[in-house]
Amino acid sequence: MDLTQKLWLWGLTLFIVVGCSTRSGNVYISDQEVSEATKDGDSYRERMSANAYVKSSVDEYPLVIPDSNNVTINNVGGGDWQDGSMGSATSNESYMVPKISPNNEEYGKIEENSYKDPQQEALSTFSIDVDTASYSNVRRYLSGNQLPPKDSVRVEELINYFSYNYPVPEDRIPFSRTMEVAECPWNSNNWLVQVGIQGFKVPQQEMPPSNLVFLLDVSGSMSSAKKLPLLKTAMGLLTDQLRPEDTISIVVYAGSAGLVLPPTSGRNKDAILQAMSNLQAGGSTNGGQGIQLAYQIAADNFIPNGVNRVILATDGDFNVGISNQNNLWQLIESKRQSNIFLTVLGMGMGNLKDGMMEQLADKGNGTYHYIDTLAEARKVLVHELGSTLFTIAKDVKIQVEFNPTYVGNYRLLGYENRLLAAKDFNDDSKDAGEIGAGHTVTAFYEIVPRNAQFRPSVDPLKYQKQQIVVPQYDYNDEILTLKIRYKSPSSDTSELLTSVLKTSVKSINNTSTSFRFATAVAAFGMVLRDSQYKNNVSMELVRSLAMSALGQDYYGYRREFVDLVNIADTLIKMGR
Repeated sequence: MDLTQKLWLWGLTLFIVVGCSTRSGNVYISDQEVSEATKDGDSYRERMSANAYVKSSVDEYPLVIPDSNNVTINNVGGGDWQDGSMGSATSNESYMVPKISPNNEEYGKIEENSYKDPQQEALSTFSIDVDTASYSNVRRYLSGNQLPPKDSVRVEELINYFSYNYPVPEDRIPFSRTMEVAECPWNSNNWLVQVGIQGFKVPQQEMPPSNLVFLLDVSGSMSSAKKLPLLKTAMGLLTDQLRPEDTISIVVYAGSAGLVLPPTSGRNKDAILQAMSNLQAGGSTNGGQGIQLAYQIAADNFIPNGVNRVILATDGDFNVGISNQNNLWQLIESKRQSNIFLTVLGMGMGNLKDGMMEQLADKGNGTYHYIDTLAEARKVLVHELGSTLFTIAKDVKIQVEFNPTYVGNYRLLGYENRLLAAKDFNDDSKDAGEIGAGHTVTAFYEIVPRNAQFRPSVDPLKYQKQQIVVPQYDYNDEILTLKIRYKSPSSDTSELLTSVLKTSVKSINNTSTSFRFATAVAAFGMVLRDSQYKNNVSMELVRSLAMSALGQDYYGYRREFVDLVNIADTLIKMGR
């Protein structure tokens, strides 16, 4: 080959390389830069421009930021990825946007709670829920310029994604109780009651030793960048938090299950990280076999009075092995009796089996989180490690008795798949949710007060003696009684806590920042679900409530929520 031919070939190669890497002026960012960009809790949007793509060696993940003033998005929906356009009316630049198909993702059906008459049903009973998966999943959809499927929006998980400034528990009980009542901001004729629980906090250095068994899905469906590669980095964050007295094991499953890292002390971080780096995706999904092996490893290395937990990370696509759900539930339920609990980390997009993973965590006395970014992994596995791993109370149930003298109707916001029969409250054989160290749990009731304007949904009975007399209002009287039953992690016998809400009904402007911000999140969920009870809820109201209650937002979670409100508002106005 002569010199002219060599120069021509070199020039052609340079043209192809430069052309592919610049592609219409967009910027591609390496895996290392992605990792650097998400340090200290920073989101992709905070560190990178709207024109940047995030490119990894396995898959492409786009960074798309809608301009609330002028956005055009085409052809969103369907399978994996596709070209779309975004920007000003004069822009002809082409972008990649997530192509998420709800038809390939499975969510449990939610039938929204309706109003109840306390003369007919004076008791409202439910299991607490500290899962947060729905919020980060909703964020994933909105960041991809799509409104989430309605059944993916679980209002209680949106609310409980955030921590609130509730009092620290006293008197050696595992959690404090807080209640507040105010005028409902989306219906001034109604009241809104907030019930808050704050678990006691345990400094990481004072936590008992941990026996952690990671159960990792390495099937072919986990190959994309937002699944196994992100999971490996997330596990690296957790490894940095391990102490010498902690042990970690890694079990993987695809066509078959295997132990890739035997129980290893937290002081040997190099061996742990090396085992993680060697993981690769491929094969079908034998989830049932993997769960059995993981629980066996956890049992063989059980630490009395320690943290013994299996952490399952998957997209939920169980298609081989124990395919019968009832058999899988029975397996998980039988293992929790030995005080080995289960945490579930959902990963990825396109074929997410959300309903399956939520139930797995529920049956396994654990929590379910959805990891959409490295920042979310840091939140779950670093900032909130104690609450993720260390259970301070199990089988926690709430029962509220409403005083029909003052309450005409009531409605619980969210918790639809956590409802219990009234008789289940005192039945210690009935399973319920768990609270981790430092967890906060929040629930809201919307109340229609019984006053001169109250019109019952059913007319008073003619042949029954009426015992309810509508009095002149005295807001110092009891509106409701709150009862909580819980068990210590090693006990099978519950204990009872009781509180009374006996306070004036405030205006929304006079409530705590915790009340206002949680109310904003609840209202946001109602809009996304297009709730039949949303009344006068608007994104403007949500934004106003949230902005008035940002408080000490150490990690920026509340400000990020406002960003999501703005995105959702734009998409709704666009008819997305």
